Parts: sequence; C-alpha cells; structure tokens
Amino acid sequence: MTLAKDSMTVRRVYSDPVQSDGVTVIEVAAVSGGGGIGTGSDKDGGEGSGGGFGLGAKPVGVYVIENGRLTWRPAVDVNRLAMLVGIVAVTALLVGARIVTAD
Repeated sequence: MTLAKDSMTVRRVYSDPVQSDGVTVIEVAAVSGGGGIGTGSDKDGGEGSGGGFGLGAKPVGVYVIENGRLTWRPAVDVNRLAMLVGIVAVTALLVGARIVTAD
C-alpha cells in the first residue's frame, strides 16, 4: 500500500521546472491509477487470492513563465486528432451516400 501511496504524488502530474534563457517550463500530465484485490475458490476446493495496481500518465501541456507572464500551452495529441478527422470523414461519406441514394 505504501508503494501505491508514494506513486500518487503531485510529482506525477507536474515536472520539476526547467529554466533556460529566462524562460521557465513546467510540464503537466494527466495521471490515473487503479487497483484491486480478490479471492476465490473452485468446486474442487482450491482457493486463491491476488491483487494488482497500475498507473497511466499522458502529457497534457506545459506552463510557460516568460517575462513574468504565465501561459498555458496544450499538448497536441496527433493520434486523437487523426482519429477525429477519420471519424468525421467516414460520417460525411455515409451521410453523402445516404443523400445520393435517397434522390
């Protein structure tokens, strides 16, 4: 349990600030985790138990501090963008085909 507690800290979300040429950058990530335990037995009298814990992290952007101003620059998830474009294209084709066959 201590390992799980130590894994879920603010350091998993915000990186240490990086400074160069008067600009400070702090990376930000979305972090999620989960765990579970269980026990069971079978019809032959066998018993067992187990558990697990997992973490996932995804970059979401950076805070930039420059000339005393704080700005947020989101990370662009190219895979998600490509999937969205594909879904829109397929939907447009299906709707277009439906309109053509309706005439």
